[in-house]
Amino acid sequence: MGYLTTHILDTTKGIAASQVEIKLYRYDDKGNKSLIHTTRSNDDGRCDAPLLAEEHFSKGVYELEFGIEDYFAQQGIEMPQPSFLNMVTIRFGISDEAAHYHIPLLVSPYSYSTYRGS
Repeated sequence: MGYLTTHILDTTKGIAASQVEIKLYRYDDKGNKSLIHTTRSNDDGRCDAPLLAEEHFSKGVYELEFGIEDYFAQQGIEMPQPSFLNMVTIRFGISDEAAHYHIPLLVSPYSYSTYRGS
């Protein structure tokens, strides 16, 4: 069975981003989204367990939401209000129920990037 993980890196400081709130949503066939998991990143910028694993891992459209504004505020980085990035949202599809989907987030107060990792 497949599973979903993430890793958040603060490119401003070159460190793992800890204590970032992460929400995982799933979209149904009608385009409605439902919250299925909420957690926070650990000291390594990862989650202590997969965001989605085994019996809950299935084909479909999902969305990860990262609470980036709160993270940078906790780091003492002063931002003009409203900040440029509040939430970083990544919508993605799972098509292979046997695969490991890893979605890293590289983030600064003014930019982010992601990719499908391994």
